[in-house]
Amino acid sequence: MTNDGIRPARAADVPAVKAVTDMAYHRYIARIGVVPQPMEADHMANVAAGRVFVVGEPVTGLVVIEVHDDHLFLDSIAVHPDAHGTGVGRRLLEFVDARARALGLPEVRLYTNALMWENRKIYPKYGYEVVERRTDGPYDRVHYRKRLG
Repeated sequence: MTNDGIRPARAADVPAVKAVTDMAYHRYIARIGVVPQPMEADHMANVAAGRVFVVGEPVTGLVVIEVHDDHLFLDSIAVHPDAHGTGVGRRLLEFVDARARALGLPEVRLYTNALMWENRKIYPKYGYEVVERRTDGPYDRVHYRKRLG
């Protein structure tokens, strides 16, 4: 598996992980009416658990993933606004696919807020299909999966 400069986050990366996450998700607060869940995550705990992978020096993007018995869950993906359109997001999504394959998992799952229409346009372009839409507390989420060949 090639990681294309993507590496596990270290404790020293936690401030950058928080900053990039906040910058990536802040614009959605007014639209969805609540703080997006990735902004409230325990970044230190996620890094300590080996769930966070970053790219760039300084960090320009990251993914938070969670391994399950039958899939890899993409909990969060964040790209610094200055890096939009540079391929960072694509590289991170490819990394997630490669990671799932390396772990022998048949699919990647994720969800996004229904009002984050930008994400709802992007994920199908990378092979994700809608599984369902459901409300979890204050969040109206569209759930996706990508079956890996």
